[in-house]
Order: sequence, then structure tokens, then C-alpha cells
Amino acid sequence: MNYAQYIREIGRGAEGARDLPADDARQLYLAMLDGGVPDLELGAIILGLRVKGESLAEMLGFLAATEARMHGMHRPPGRVRPVVLPTYNGARKEANLTPLLAIMLQRFGVPVLVHGLIEGYGRVTTGQVFRELGIMPSPSVSHAQARLEEQGLAFVPLSALSPGAHNLLLLRSRLGVRNSAHSLVKMLDPFRSEGVLVTAATHPEFLDSMRNMLVTLDRRGILLRGSEGEPFANPKRRPRLEYIHDARIEILFEAEHDSLRTLPHLPEAADAPSTAAWIRRVLDQQVPLPKPIANQLACCLFASGYADDLNRAKAIVAVEGNGNAAAA
Repeated sequence: MNYAQYIREIGRGAEGARDLPADDARQLYLAMLDGGVPDLELGAIILGLRVKGESLAEMLGFLAATEARMHGMHRPPGRVRPVVLPTYNGARKEANLTPLLAIMLQRFGVPVLVHGLIEGYGRVTTGQVFRELGIMPSPSVSHAQARLEEQGLAFVPLSALSPGAHNLLLLRSRLGVRNSAHSLVKMLDPFRSEGVLVTAATHPEFLDSMRNMLVTLDRRGILLRGSEGEPFANPKRRPRLEYIHDARIEILFEAEHDSLRTLPHLPEAADAPSTAAWIRRVLDQQVPLPKPIANQLACCLFASGYADDLNRAKAIVAVEGNGNAAAA
């Protein structure tokens, strides 16, 4: 493969660069995932895309390649769709509550697959909080499949789900900048569009890209502005929660902008042991489930098919989700 032809197209700066067609993007990214691109050319491609920005066609081609190299999973039997929680950012300032959302869904009998990184690079990952809660990562996709069907919740590291994508993520430590893989991994549904993808970003342009991809591909997902990039609703102030399905966008909850009247009960520190201890208190109904997360939980119950409509999902969460939760 002649990589210079791709670099000439994407590497001429923000003004002179041209976007790759989707099929060219797919072929190029397959080579990147397979480790077939020499380091010099790989760095040029990553930096060229970083400066230019990825088009929708390029991201669709990159995603098609990533899915082709991803180990797939089978949707568990039953009417309810599995919920997929990609977790790649971790927490620095606030507690990482992705495990709380996952366990709450598991308690309702909704299958939950979490995929992401174990190592935190200075941040507190979902995997680290899971470990404190006694939930260990699956060493393989087949192990995750069995655990999902037996226990209703599995955490599979990206290194097992997609080794090629994991290797591309690791390049950030060498190059100092993010690359396309950081967005692509948040779009991975190992159930081949049979799941409900709960995906999040912090920057509006990445949210726009994710939304356009879900709509174009006619996939089912919950999209939100993440808490430090994690896929749980900010427990202090709810973000907008969008339900994307049948190639259309449905706003289930608008974002909250009013000043807080009272602060929710939250972990005193963001480290994994403190976060896990607080999650246990919520699960034991000693601490109320924050309203924004209760709202998000209701969205997931509705999107997965557990509840027939959002109002019923909200009522279920208010009654059964947590003794002190308010989902309305």
C-alpha cells in the first residue's frame, strides 16, 4: 500500500487537505489496526488527521475497519437489548460513577457490557472501581460472553476486544496527542448494532460526530455530554440525554441550567476505594441515587425495551431503583 498518497491528501494543513473517501479510509485504517503502517508514515497520518479533522465519511470508514477487527459478541437471549457502556476517560476531579449505572441496570435484569481501559494514566478508571466492588475484568471476549449470560454484567478490556484499537490508543503517550481511535472506541457495539450504545464526549464537535454516525448508520444509542468524558450523567446537573433510533433523534431529557438548590450526596474523594464505598451505600439505599443518574437509568430502561415508554421507565426507577431516587 502506498501510504504517501494518503498523506498527500490529508497532510496539507487545515486549508489545503482533502478528505478521504469512506472506502479509502477503511482500507487505510485496516492497515493501521493490523500494525502494517511503518512508524514514520503512521505518525504522519495521525498528525495529518489531527490537524485536518476527520470527516463523517472518514469516521464511517475508520469505524467499519475497527468493527471488522473487533471480536464480536452475541446478544443474550430475551426481549431486552443489552446496554453497552464504553469507558475510556476515567476521572480526575469527580468520582467515576459509570460502575453505578452499570450495576443499577444489572439489578433490573438488563444485560450490561462495559468495555474500556484498565490502566488509568493518572485517572481513576471504571475497571479500578469495579475491582474494588469485586467485579474483575474478563480476560477474553468468550469469558465476557459467559459472564454476561450468567451474571448480567461483564467488563472486557479493549486489549481483549480489539487489540489493534488498543495499540492505537497507546500512541498518545508517544505522540502527545489524541487520534481517531479515541473517538472510535466509544462507538463500538460488540453486539453488531443489537445493543444500546451509551456514548459520551465533552467537546461539542465530538458529540456532533457521534450523533451523525449513529443517525447515518441507523443505530440505537443514548448520547450525552459525559462527566469528564465518562458515559454517566453529571450527578450535580443533568446533561441533555438524546435517544437516537430509527435514524432520528429524540430528546428524552433537556439539559439542566438552573442553579443548584441543594447539593447531592456524593463521594468525598474521587479515588477508587472511596467511590466504591459510596456506590455500595447507594445500592444499599443508604444514600439517594442522584436524580440525573436516575433520569439516565430511565432512558436506558426505555431504550433497551425493558419499559414500553419513558414515563413508565421513570416510574419504575422512582419506585424500584432506589428508595430515595427521584426520576421525574
